[in-house]
Amino acid sequence: MRKKLLSLFFLVLVIFTVGVSIWGPETLSEHRDRSLLGKAHLVQVEMAGEGYRYKLSREEKLFILSQALKSQEYLESSPDIGGQTDYYQEPKGNYAFVPNHQEVWGNELSGEEIYDTCNQQLNHLKEAKILPETVQEIDPALYEAVLYSAIDVREPTNYVLVWKVGLSDALRGVSKENRLIEAYVDADDGKIYGFYARTQKEWEELEPDGMIKGWCRYLGLLEPEAYEESNPLAEATSFFRKYAVSGEEGEDTVVTVGFYEGIREIFIRITR
Repeated sequence: MRKKLLSLFFLVLVIFTVGVSIWGPETLSEHRDRSLLGKAHLVQVEMAGEGYRYKLSREEKLFILSQALKSQEYLESSPDIGGQTDYYQEPKGNYAFVPNHQEVWGNELSGEEIYDTCNQQLNHLKEAKILPETVQEIDPALYEAVLYSAIDVREPTNYVLVWKVGLSDALRGVSKENRLIEAYVDADDGKIYGFYARTQKEWEELEPDGMIKGWCRYLGLLEPEAYEESNPLAEATSFFRKYAVSGEEGEDTVVTVGFYEGIREIFIRITR
């Protein structure tokens, strides 16, 4: 009797095991599907290389941005806007300066933050005697900010995100006196690499050597050296001085401190 019960038990166990192996996975799958349908679920996915950006030093950023800006061929505009233009030909060479249409991510400055940050940095430039105190803070209603990428084409992971902040061309009747006209602002920390600004000062009242030294301290760069321009016709003004700022691996950046006399516009430009 006991043997019969054991045999019956093992027979039931075998039938149960076979049944589970056949219908169990399908039943579990249907149950799982019902628990997921009609609900939103967040899944974190690691994308290899997505959004990767090499951590650049300040010297590397400055050099890449200067080369990227130089890669653009500027069309000369009227003297009323200080030789600046928003018209570009296609980028050439190993560097490119192109609009960045993607939204900022991580810790980069957003379009809403850039104006306040820019005003904070303008105050730092004034404290360092790089900008005159008379230059007004920017009003977001009068300015436009466009995000650009300065890219080393040979190493695309080496790029600099910068906001180009400028007085809007669409506005009419707005006085440009004592205003920032244009600035290139680091999207990571808000540091200003170059700018054009209208002032009440004359060239004789400015101290370009002091301005460039203060600018280098502001950016954490080494002391600049005088740079002799080989082309006397390189500038649209006779009021300028050029400096070489040392970078890594002998990659110096030429920085120009200049002044447009007729419109009293001072500038620091990181292209030759």
